[in-house]
Amino acid sequence: MDLSGFNVVVIGLVIVIVLAIALGVRTVPQGYNYTVERFGRYSRTLGAGLGLIWPWIDRIGHKVNVMEQVLDIPSQEAITKDNAGVRIDAAAFFQVLDAAKACYEVASLSDALMVLTMTNIRTVVGSMDLDQLLSHRDEINERLLRVMDAAASPWGVKVTRIEIRDILPPADIAGAMNRQMKAEREKRAAVLEAEGQRQAEILKAEGQKQAQILAAEGRKEAALRDAEARERLAQAEANATAMVSEAISRGDIQAANFLIAERYTDALKAIASSHNSKVVIVPIEAASLAGTVGGIAQLTKAVFGEEAVAQRRGSSSVPASGRTSV
Repeated sequence: MDLSGFNVVVIGLVIVIVLAIALGVRTVPQGYNYTVERFGRYSRTLGAGLGLIWPWIDRIGHKVNVMEQVLDIPSQEAITKDNAGVRIDAAAFFQVLDAAKACYEVASLSDALMVLTMTNIRTVVGSMDLDQLLSHRDEINERLLRVMDAAASPWGVKVTRIEIRDILPPADIAGAMNRQMKAEREKRAAVLEAEGQRQAEILKAEGQKQAQILAAEGRKEAALRDAEARERLAQAEANATAMVSEAISRGDIQAANFLIAERYTDALKAIASSHNSKVVIVPIEAASLAGTVGGIAQLTKAVFGEEAVAQRRGSSSVPASGRTSV
């Protein structure tokens, strides 16, 4: 072999090595797993990053997405336990945990999950009444999730969520439900209004009761104070009468004159201050009245002292003439 032939062989070997490297090195992106098949049989799974395979012996079988995926479930008709037809729209969320099982245990994972979800939706709907179906979506989602997860586990798939997006009853049933809801709301409104009126009447009655109680207590307190005032006035009158009687018993005739003059003066004051009187004619001489007042002052001074005389002068006021106008 000459030099030119050797160069050809070397060049051929280099090309083969470069081609083998190119065929044997695989870069797996994040979120994917690649299955490796050797002579058509599953060998191993390549994770994210750089992977090596034997060229011309191994090959990449399936590129599996291991991120969480959403499966749109087509809208379908279902019959409830009370024979009401409803249309249900749902969505399923799943994640591949074992790429080999997802590729080799089931022919088409997406189709299998879709059919399985639709079948279980009809099963769950058929076991529930319409009212229960419309008001217990969380319960439906939980039951579907439990059944779906158990059924997809042999395929290396984890069903993370099942969401019922919409439940549409027939038009006539929807109309009846709307009328029922309206009647129920009107009933609750009437009950609340009646309850409010009842509470208002109760509060009003309580207020009137408290007002009457407070008014009665006020009248009671006023009566007690009036009685106390009358009692003190009577006590004062009794004390004055006793003092005058004592003076009379000692032979002081001026005490009797004092008592008569005081009553006389009070009577004149009452006549003069009467609201019904327009003109009062008092046939009394001014000099006699003045003398009487002077005698009262002297008697008061003798019996009660200087302070009583001053009080008597300040409180008693007698007109100077015999004619008094009101």
